[in-house]
Amino acid sequence: MLRPALAVAAATVLAAPAGAEIIAASADHYTLRHEATSTRSPGEMWQRLIDPAAWWSRDHTFSGDAANLSLDPQAGGLWREDWADGSVSHGTVLSVMEGKMLRLDAPFGPLQGMGVTVIWTITIEPDGEGGSTVIFDEVANGATASQLARIAPAVDGVKGEAIARLVADEVDD
Repeated sequence: MLRPALAVAAATVLAAPAGAEIIAASADHYTLRHEATSTRSPGEMWQRLIDPAAWWSRDHTFSGDAANLSLDPQAGGLWREDWADGSVSHGTVLSVMEGKMLRLDAPFGPLQGMGVTVIWTITIEPDGEGGSTVIFDEVANGATASQLARIAPAVDGVKGEAIARLVADEVDD
């Protein structure tokens, strides 16, 4: 389900310069990159990152409530969503470098049903002024029938919103 998030987008433009790019897209592949800065230290940003209920949009959940999200930040751990009528594993943690990098096998949303492999790497770096730079790199591979070039812009939009919410001082849901 998708709902506009104009307040978040406006706050992001004013508060944190961000870069977003579909680096490559074809029928069987896409590569995305997003980058944003925050006044939070890398340690503070890490703590925020591993609590997706605090920043992920309810608009991109199955239950309609981001409070149902959790993340177990260790290899084999899950980014999951649990609610009264169901549950879903959005991603499996592949590797962790605490405070610096989280990598997931994460075919969120419709990608899961398409049988697409998605590797999402989230990197946190100090920005030199006490804050941090957050980088989302995502690589997806699937069959030609997946037509990933068509879905790449929508995924790019979701991840752009996600990084904006992650680095925002406040999120409005």
